[in-house]
Amino acid sequence: MDGFVSSLLASVLLASIPLIVAGMGELLAEKSGVLNLGVEGMMLLGAVAAFAVALNTGNAALGMLAGTVTGGLAALLFAFLVLRLLTNQTATGLALTILGTGLSALFGVKYVGLSVTGFAPVAIPLLSELPLLGELFNQSIPAYLGIALCVVFGILLFKSKFGLTVRAVGESPSVAHAIGYDVLKIRYAMTILGGAMAGFAGAFVALVQFKAWQEGITGGVGWIAVALVVFATWHPTRLILGALLFGLMRSLGFAVQAANQPIQDWLMGQSGWMKALASFMTNVQVLNALPYVATVVVLCWISRDWRKIRMNAPMSLSQPFLP
Repeated sequence: MDGFVSSLLASVLLASIPLIVAGMGELLAEKSGVLNLGVEGMMLLGAVAAFAVALNTGNAALGMLAGTVTGGLAALLFAFLVLRLLTNQTATGLALTILGTGLSALFGVKYVGLSVTGFAPVAIPLLSELPLLGELFNQSIPAYLGIALCVVFGILLFKSKFGLTVRAVGESPSVAHAIGYDVLKIRYAMTILGGAMAGFAGAFVALVQFKAWQEGITGGVGWIAVALVVFATWHPTRLILGALLFGLMRSLGFAVQAANQPIQDWLMGQSGWMKALASFMTNVQVLNALPYVATVVVLCWISRDWRKIRMNAPMSLSQPFLP
């Protein structure tokens, strides 16, 4: 039982990290007033760039860097369009996702079926030996780095002048401009930072989770990250908790399926509804759908109180600003 729980916790953390990192990047952008719906596209571009560089150089660290930079460059293009040319943020973000999906499929077609050497786990002394929780402290360097980045930015956002400035720009860009802040520069910085974090998350999926490439490898995590920001009502702590919930739903089905294989084998030998239950429990599509169903249910639940959402959402979110 201890081994099952320890393995499940490690699986939950591994599944949650890309969502936490991409969600935190989107949170930073939205706190500055920029709505970027291109997270999924930036993650896919980061994933294919990371995989290509890691495969051709044999260096996974360079691959992670390439994925991060690629995500930042895609976000720079998005920022130029919406902040300088004042295009619609929603439409531009959707176009970025479509572009990222298409380009990643185009450039990644020759890598389908190939694999790379990822990152070896690095155990933290003493902590990795704890019962049940030990596996949480036996992760790869990108996992530790992703968690550290999210914690640091989460603290800075609410406990520093940097965070106060970003939130001021998101709430009232005209007032922030009047007191001397460069609104466009701050929004550029947050958008690019958010894109870089999305690229990092995509690279994590390709080089840490799968260590291989396939079309659409992120599996919609970018869309979940955007929804998670609303679910968290733009707060880092709730964002992390929501990502862990998603990771739990993504891991629990397969973990329970593996743990109860003898029961499922017995059910398959029966007839009627018992056999149907076993088929349902072993259906890969059903297990993959669980986290997305849970996300829809949670979003419907929090959407019942629009006053709370409006109260926490940045006032100038998705609104253009022209100095």
